[in-house]
Amino acid sequence: MTKLSVNINKFATIRNARGGNNPNLVQVAIDCEKFGADGITVHPRPDERHIRYADVVDLKQVLTTEFNIEGNPLEDKFVQLVLDTKPTQVTLVPDALNQITSNHGWDTIKNYQFLNDIIKVFKNAGIRTSIFVDPVLEMIEGAKLTGTDRIELYTESYAHHYHTNKETVVKPYTAAAIRAHELGLGINAGHDLDLHNLHFFNQNIPNLAEVSIGHALVCDAIYLGLHNTIQMYKQKLQ
Repeated sequence: MTKLSVNINKFATIRNARGGNNPNLVQVAIDCEKFGADGITVHPRPDERHIRYADVVDLKQVLTTEFNIEGNPLEDKFVQLVLDTKPTQVTLVPDALNQITSNHGWDTIKNYQFLNDIIKVFKNAGIRTSIFVDPVLEMIEGAKLTGTDRIELYTESYAHHYHTNKETVVKPYTAAAIRAHELGLGINAGHDLDLHNLHFFNQNIPNLAEVSIGHALVCDAIYLGLHNTIQMYKQKLQ
């Protein structure tokens, strides 16, 4: 079954809005694991507007499932954080410094040398690597050349058009996943996946190893409860 990694950034946003430690991010992560999450994802940004670098260190000490740290490796501080904490996986995302959220994948051809060099650094430290990519075959093939272990398919386009033309919009993702598997790459996915569009996506993406979901899951948890919500997302992946 496809694994569910819960992105806890939004819980940190709520905490930071009032100061203090409510909600307690470490306890949230522990509870997500207890409620069925297969992993925890964080995406620390340079301004620490949600996840703080200190949070990553604290989480590493208590998590028992897979720990995935996302971020832009152009930031030396991010690279050092990953090397110091040694998560299960690092997902490299081409975010600008002040970007609200991720909005595109890597150009794996133009950025080949940079990605190849930084991926070697992480893999030499025993950390599984994944890179954010759009569902474009050339980018998938370029990803293979970088030496990455996995790709993460950027799914905003799929989610945006799901309710109008889901059969058509999922096709490039299916093709990208098939090509990635042929090349020996693991396949992750994330961004705007939710309770409405997740099951269809999972059905149509062969060899999908993991989805990372945060914003929609946290929004659903406000109405449905965190335990129930995580179980509902897990059911969509069966």
